[in-house]
Formats: sequence, structure tokens, C-alpha cells
Amino acid sequence: MSQKSLSGVNILDLSQIMAGPYCSLLLADMGANVIKVEKPNGGDDTRRMGPPFINGESAAFLGVNRNKRSIVIDFKNPDGVKLIKQLSKKCDVLIQNFRPGTLQKMGMGYEDIKAENPSIIYCTISGFGSTGPYKDRAGFDLVTQGMSGLMSITGSDKNTPTKIGVPITDLNSGMYAAYGILNAYIHKLKTNEGQHVDVSLLESGIAYTFWESAEFFATGSTPQPMGTAHRLNAPYQAFKTLDGYVNVGAANQRNWERLCDAIKRSDLLNNPLFTDNSLRMKNIHDLVEEIQKTILSKSTNDWLDIFEEFGVPSGPILNIQEVFENEQVISRDMMIKTAHPIAGEISNIGIPVKLSETPGEIYKSAPVLGENTIEILEEFDFSKKDIDDLLNNGAVVSNLND
Repeated sequence: MSQKSLSGVNILDLSQIMAGPYCSLLLADMGANVIKVEKPNGGDDTRRMGPPFINGESAAFLGVNRNKRSIVIDFKNPDGVKLIKQLSKKCDVLIQNFRPGTLQKMGMGYEDIKAENPSIIYCTISGFGSTGPYKDRAGFDLVTQGMSGLMSITGSDKNTPTKIGVPITDLNSGMYAAYGILNAYIHKLKTNEGQHVDVSLLESGIAYTFWESAEFFATGSTPQPMGTAHRLNAPYQAFKTLDGYVNVGAANQRNWERLCDAIKRSDLLNNPLFTDNSLRMKNIHDLVEEIQKTILSKSTNDWLDIFEEFGVPSGPILNIQEVFENEQVISRDMMIKTAHPIAGEISNIGIPVKLSETPGEIYKSAPVLGENTIEILEEFDFSKKDIDDLLNNGAVVSNLND
């Protein structure tokens, strides 16, 4: 692997399932040395999530744990706890998303690890954060999607709560955790001072409600779901075609004029109900009805060709298979193949951030459980006797799947 922007950054990742592993994946893709710490008897719970499984390996686990190495450590064993503290001394970052209070009770909370390594960046990802009346509650994506307001503004029917199709608060908390870690690491480079990074699923969900919160702050009214429509601009939504749907983004005045030209509806341009965006939003029901009548006359592909000719921002609604067959997606390397010792060749989502000088790289599939236990301990200067002792007393396990 060539030099990367985060080469030399050691990360001890105690997290599992989605939010924490997604955070460490983002950092691993940019070159960080991510040591994935897993429990005996199955490891990360995601390893058992499925179907689908690929030759017995969970597709979900493979998708979010590439570029990492696995060490199995038993936290119930005092030597396992001692080992975490020893490893943390040579690490820059520790990531954990255990139920609140769990690691503190085991002697691996922030203050415990800070005592071993004052410059450690200790990242905690939880449902509701490390303070406040809900701090001890377990948090899950579905629960925090509901509590963050996201489900109240998603879908087309205000009487039917709709979950966003991806685990958005899990993913967004992982993204914010990576953002917090990088900010803390820049501070550490300047001062050699570590700190606690505290990220919650609830706040990470709230942080995505910019338009909706702005509307509430300004008017006091409670935003409602709008389907595919935009909250502030129109027309900006999906329209039904002769054979499917097409997304149309005519959000500003120039694109509104282009749309009217493209669909040959000059009457809409001259209609006083639709003169500017504020009037189009006020009369959005009539606006959508008029445009929809015309869009129904042609196929999706016909409209896409016409909209491209007239410069109207537009696009199809692709399913996941169509996404990875799309020429733009292919050209941007958004599907990468890696080799796994059990699953064989597998596909990975590519890296969405392209750096010109230190690009990220997907160079390794997700690890087999305990695959790297011995090599990691050797790299951290444990002697053969020390390693044998840890293996013999069950504090660590190597290659459980062998």
C-alpha cells in the first residue's frame, strides 16, 4: 500500500455493528492502521447478520470492515482488559460504541485509557450522548430516526411514519465521529493533547434537518412529509412518466424557464400563479398537476434526452443493480473487487472522496475473525512467551475460523 494521508495513525477499534465500524472504515480507507478488536465466540455481531451470506461470511460484515485487521480479546478476562490498556499506549485513537457505562465498569472508560495514554483520542458513539437524562439508554437507528424528527418528514403521508431506507443516524454518527476524530487529531499534532470525542445517533440525525429546522425556527410551524418534493423550491421532485418516473430539478428561475421550454408549456411561464418560486411553492398542487399531465405523455428515457438537450437538471430513479451498471458510477470506481480467504472475490462500494495526492485505497477485504491476533501482538512488541501466555489463558484467541 502506497503512502496515504493517514498512514502511521494507529486506531484501536472496539466498536461493532454499524456506526463505529463505518467510522473506522472511513479512516482505514485513507491509510489508518485499524485494529478491529472482537469478542470470542462469534466476534462482531454483524458477522451473524444475514442472509445474504457468501460462503458462510456475512455480506453485511464484509461491506463495512474492509482494510481492517482482527484481533480477538476477551474483555471478561482481566488479562484482556490489561491488554487493551497496553495496546492503547501505542495508539492514537480508540473507538467504542458499547452500551453506555459498559466499558467504564470494566475499567476501560475514557479516564482509564487516558491514564495510560494522555494523548489518546477516545471516541464514544452512543444513542444519546454521554450526558443528559437519556445518556444511559441504548440507542438504535430506528429509534433515533424517530426521535430526531427524520421519520416525521419522510414519505408522502403524514399519517404513516416512514423510515429512511438506509440506517442514516448510524451512518451519519459514524461520519461525524470520523470528522471529530480528525479534528482532535489535528489538535493533537499541535499540542500532543488528546481528548474525548462524544457523538450520538440522536444529534447526528437532528444535524441533517437543516431545511426543516430552519422552517420551524422561522415560522413556528411543524414541517410535514412532502414525498419527493423540495421544502423550499418548486418544481423539484419526481414525476410519473409513461413507463416509470423521472426526477426534475428545476429549482431556480432559469431552470424553471428551461423546463417550460423543454415540455413545450409556454403557458406555464405566463401563468401568474407560477411567476416566481414563492408563487410556485404557494400553488404547488396546481403546478405539479399541470406538469404531471405533460410528463405522462412520454417515457423516462425520452424525457431524459429532452431535458439534457434543454439543460434541465434531471435523472432517472435507479435501483441498486442499475446504480452499479451506470456508466458514471463505473467511471468513478464506485465498485471495487477484493479477494477474501473464505468468501472469494467480493465487491465493495468504492471510496467517494477522491484526493489528488494521497488517494484512499481499498486494498484488503474484511478480516476473518481473529485472523491477525498474533501479528498485531508481535507488532506491538509482545514476546512469544507473552503471546503464548495470553493464548493459553484465553485472554486472546487466534484464527477462530481456521
